[in-house]
Amino acid sequence: MNIYLDKFIKMALEEDLGILGDITTDNIFSDEDISIGNINYREEAVVGGLEFAKRVFELIDENIKFEIYKKDGEIANPNEIVAKVEGKTKAILTGERIALNIMQRVSGIATNTKRYVDKIKQYNVKLADTRKTTPLFRYFEKYGVKIGGGINHRFGLYDAVMIKDNHIAAAGTITKAVENIKSNVGHTVKIEVEVESREQLLEALNMKVDIIMLDNIRGKELKEYAELIGDKAIIEASGNINIDNIEDIAKSGVDVISTGSIIYNAKNIDIGMDFE
Repeated sequence: MNIYLDKFIKMALEEDLGILGDITTDNIFSDEDISIGNINYREEAVVGGLEFAKRVFELIDENIKFEIYKKDGEIANPNEIVAKVEGKTKAILTGERIALNIMQRVSGIATNTKRYVDKIKQYNVKLADTRKTTPLFRYFEKYGVKIGGGINHRFGLYDAVMIKDNHIAAAGTITKAVENIKSNVGHTVKIEVEVESREQLLEALNMKVDIIMLDNIRGKELKEYAELIGDKAIIEASGNINIDNIEDIAKSGVDVISTGSIIYNAKNIDIGMDFE
């Protein structure tokens, strides 16, 4: 099981339980009380986070039973039961809110991502997320993007080179920034450069970078830049992209569209647990 996931869940439990534990549940039920809870969607949405929810309960009580009826990425209908939890009443009630909170967020992002993906599915372009995520919740949010049909951009600062406007300003030029990168990182690392003008684009092409991000470039200019790049680099469009303008950008011939809005504009899905 993912070490990061377990660490996160334990921190979430510590936040919720404090030093006194569940003062309500612990003073109503004994360790012998058993219950069954059904997790259900109260609105249509992409299912997401069931394995995460399962792990929450397992870390509280390894003997708990968690039966999954739907797979992550499938569509749940209103009032549809997607999983059943059976075990000690105290364990179920202790983990309920954390499990549902994770699912609600993951499912919301997956559902929102699917809206974007459906909007551009007729075009040969991929939809990617960004690092505009909730601190310490990125693992879950990027997972939501994947099961919603999108792809993940770099996970953090450590797994890909992305030379952005402030890097360029501080280094002086794209050329200088790329030269420094190439002299300090291995040959297996791809280099992406963000450009905002034709001049910068030509400079990035001259440096033979792997990916060129066209930032806040639109319309005829975006199409012209994409044609200029051709197959010399992967073409990524980014900057203030939303559900209303994404199709126009997809038509321009870019390879990837990246936007943080699939995550930060996602609405949490209403998911509940009802005891039998």
